[in-house]
Amino acid sequence: MAVLVDTPLWPAHGRLWAHLVSDADLDELHAFAARHGIPARAFDRDHYDVPADAIDDLVAGGAQRVDAHELTRRLIASGLRVTARERRGR
Repeated sequence: MAVLVDTPLWPAHGRLWAHLVSDADLDELHAFAARHGIPARAFDRDHYDVPADAIDDLVAGGAQRVDAHELTRRLIASGLRVTARERRGR
């Protein structure tokens, strides 16, 4: 069971953003995010959007830094991945 954070590549609101996920359990992910001051509004169905400047603190707190491909692979393997089709409600 691990919390993962990928490389911040997604620009929005004048910042770069990364994804924070669990490879096993959403409750674990929510608890980790809360402990590290990530607001609930940053959660998007299967991940939290986190700003680049938060990553060092998340890693120091136990998150594993991985690239986007590895994060996606492990999220899919966990069964927690929400597909684009599911996001659209189809």
